[in-house]
Amino acid sequence: MKKIFVLSALQLVLMAVGLQAQTIIPNPQSQSDMENKTEDVKVSDLQFISANDPSFASDIKVFSEFMSKMGYPAIAQKESATHAIHLIKDASLRDEEYRMQCKANQVVEIRGGKDGVFYGLMSMLQLIEEGQRQVGLSVPQLHDFPAYSWRGMHLDVSRHFFPKEFVMKYIDILALHKMNTFHWHLTDVQGWRIEIKKYPKLTEIGSKRKESIVEKNFDPYIGDGVPVEGFYTQDDIKEIVLYAQARHVQVVPEIEMPGHAQAALSAYPEYSCAKNMMEPLTKWGVSNDVYCTDDATFRFLEDILDEVMALFPSNYIHIGGDEVPKDRWKVCPVCQQTMKTHHLKDENELQSYFIKHIDAYVTSKGRNIIGWDEILEGGLAPNAAVMSWRGEEGGIIAAKQQHKVVMTPGDYCYFDHYQGNKNAEPLAIGGFTPIQQVYSYQPTPAVLNAEEKKYILGAQANVWTEYIATTDHVEYMAVPRLCALAEVLWLGDSKPGWIDFKNRLRVHFSFLDQCKVHYANSIFDVTTVRNIVEGKVELTLESVYENGQIQYQMPDVDQAQLLLYKKGRPLVFKRSGKLRAQYYEGTKELGHLLEEEILVHKALGKNISSTIEPSSYYNEGGLPKLADSKAGHAPRLSSDWLGWSGKNPAITIDLGDASKLNNLDIYTLKEESNWIYLPQQITVSLSTDGINYIALKTLSAKEIEDAYGVDNKLSVSLANTKARYVKLALTCAPKIEKDKPGAGEDAWVFLSELAVN
Repeated sequence: MKKIFVLSALQLVLMAVGLQAQTIIPNPQSQSDMENKTEDVKVSDLQFISANDPSFASDIKVFSEFMSKMGYPAIAQKESATHAIHLIKDASLRDEEYRMQCKANQVVEIRGGKDGVFYGLMSMLQLIEEGQRQVGLSVPQLHDFPAYSWRGMHLDVSRHFFPKEFVMKYIDILALHKMNTFHWHLTDVQGWRIEIKKYPKLTEIGSKRKESIVEKNFDPYIGDGVPVEGFYTQDDIKEIVLYAQARHVQVVPEIEMPGHAQAALSAYPEYSCAKNMMEPLTKWGVSNDVYCTDDATFRFLEDILDEVMALFPSNYIHIGGDEVPKDRWKVCPVCQQTMKTHHLKDENELQSYFIKHIDAYVTSKGRNIIGWDEILEGGLAPNAAVMSWRGEEGGIIAAKQQHKVVMTPGDYCYFDHYQGNKNAEPLAIGGFTPIQQVYSYQPTPAVLNAEEKKYILGAQANVWTEYIATTDHVEYMAVPRLCALAEVLWLGDSKPGWIDFKNRLRVHFSFLDQCKVHYANSIFDVTTVRNIVEGKVELTLESVYENGQIQYQMPDVDQAQLLLYKKGRPLVFKRSGKLRAQYYEGTKELGHLLEEEILVHKALGKNISSTIEPSSYYNEGGLPKLADSKAGHAPRLSSDWLGWSGKNPAITIDLGDASKLNNLDIYTLKEESNWIYLPQQITVSLSTDGINYIALKTLSAKEIEDAYGVDNKLSVSLANTKARYVKLALTCAPKIEKDKPGAGEDAWVFLSELAVN
C-alpha cells in the first residue's frame, strides 16, 4: 500500500507540471506544443538507434551503457529503421546545440554539433525513464543549447581519497545533467594524489597521512588514528580522462601552488623555505610551509606540470594560488633576495611574481592557467583566468581587466555547506546553502557592462571533503544541488523559476533512483517562520512540496502523539520548548525530522542597540536577531549568528517596562578553527532609566570559559533585580596567537540570542 500511495503522489506532481515530458533537468530552452507537432512518436515505441556519421559511435556506446546501468534493455543499432532514434550531424548548429524532432515512421531525429547530439541523448534518457511511469508519453520537439560554456563541478580528493570507479560515477552524474567540466583537486596539504614519475616520493610519502582530526577537535587536537592513503596512477588518469571525453566532460586538474603544498614538501622538503622535514597535515586548514621562490623549485614545478599537461588535454590547468601564508617568505633569505632582484615591494608582489612565472611556462606549452581569486593580489598574470570564490568581487575585477572568469562564490556554490536541518544532517564545514539558494544564482554580475560580461565563462560548485569521507556522502552533498546549478548554467536568464523547477525535481528523483545516485532529500525538510506577538512566539510550518502533509509535536503534548498541521495556522508558544515536525507522503517520511528549540523570554521582540554594528559579513537579520527566540548552536550556520571582530561592542536591551529580572542567557560560540573565540570579558549592567547603570557582574576570561556549556550558553544571574535596561559590554579576544588558524588576525565574537528572564 505504501508504494502505491507514493506513486500516486508522484502522479499528482506530474499532473501539476504537465504530462508531456516537461520534467527534463536542465529544462530545455524551447519546447514545441503538442498541437503544433506534425508527427507524434511515443517514447515506448523507440526500439532502434542509428547515426549518419561514424563520430557518433562513442555517443551511442555511452547511451547504451547508461541504459544498462539504469536497468533498461538496450536499444539496438539498426540503420534506416522505423521506431528509431536517428542521430544527424548538422553543421548549421553550434557545438553544444541540438534539435529533437518527431518524423514520419515513428522516427525521432536528434540533430546537433559535436556535443549537441550527446546532450540530446541525455534528454532522451530522462524521457525513457519518465516513459516508464507515463503510459503513452510522447517525445517532445526540442531546440536546446546552453547559456554558459563552463558548467562545472569540483571534487577534492586530497582530504579524502576516492577510488577511480567513483570518480567515473561522479563524471556520469555530471554528464547526465549536461555539465561539461570536472575540476579535479588533486593536491593539498593533507595529501598528494597524482603519480609523477620523475618524483616518485610525491606518492610514496605525500599520498599517506597517518590520521585525520576527529570532527572539529582542533584545540585540544584529537586524531582518529586511521591512516588515509591513495593516489591515481598515470594509467588511472588516462582512463578517467578518456572516460570523461566520451561523456563530453573536460577534466581540469588542480596542482596547488605556492601554498597548500605541505604534502608535496613532506616528500621533497628541499623546495620549501625552511628545508625542514615534515609530513602531510592531519588537521584541516592551511600550512605555513609553502614553495620557495628559487630556481630549483620552479624547475621542480615545471617538471610536474610537464607530466600533468601530458595527461590532461584541457586548455586550462588550475594552479590554486589561494590562501598563501607569507610567514616563511618574510624570513627566507632566498625569497627576500628574489624581491630585491625583481624590485618587488612586498610578499603580495612576490606571490604575483611566482604566479606570473608559472603562467609564462604553461602558456609556452600552449595552455592557460586558472587560479583562485587570490592570484589577483600583487597583479594578475597576463594570461590567467580567475575562479572567484570569495564572493564575486574577484571575478568582477578580473572581467574588467579582460580576463576570463569562472564564478564559484561560497554563498551559492560551496556544496560542502549544510543544505537542510543542520542538526539532522551529517557534520559539515559550516555555512548554509539550500537548493533554493543555488537555483537563485545569477552567474553574470549586473555591474558589468555588455563587453565585460563576455568574460564570464560560467560557474561551478565545489565539494571540499574535510568532513566527507565516503562516496555516498559526496553524492549526498552534491546532488540534488548539482541539478539546480545545471539548470542555472544551461538556461541563464531563461530558467523558468523555482516553482517550476522544484516540481520537475520531485519527478526527477525517480530518475536519480534509477541511476543509483545517493542524493540528499533535504528539500523535504520542514521549515518554520517565526513571529513575535505580545511576548509569545507564533510558528508557521512550511514544506516545499504540498502533495503530502506535515505532522508535529508540541512540548506540552504527549511525545507519542503526532498532530496533523493545518496549513497557514500558527502554532503558539507561551513558554520555551522544543518543536518536532516531519513531512510525510502517505506513511513515508521524507526529509529530516525538524527539532527546533523555541526560547520564550522577556526580551523577545524588544529594542536592541549596540555601540558597534555587527560586521557586514555576519549581520543577517541585524540586531533584532538577538531577541528572535532562536538560539544558535554548533554545528554553526552563519545565518544564526551576528559577529564582531577587532572591536568591543556594548549592547543594550530595552525591555519597555521595569520588572524583576532573574537570569540572562548569552548564546555565544567557541570555534577557534574558524577564528571564533569566546569574549575575554563581559560586564552586565542594569538600569531603570537608561541613563544610570549599575554594573551587576563582570565575568573574566576564565569564568566565561568555565561557564560556557555544550549548548553554547553562558548563564548570568540577575539576582531578582528590578530593571528596564540590560547592557552587555563585551571585550573581544585579542589577535589570534601564532600557530593557530588565522594567526595574527583579529578574533571574532559571535552572539545569537540574549534571553532575559
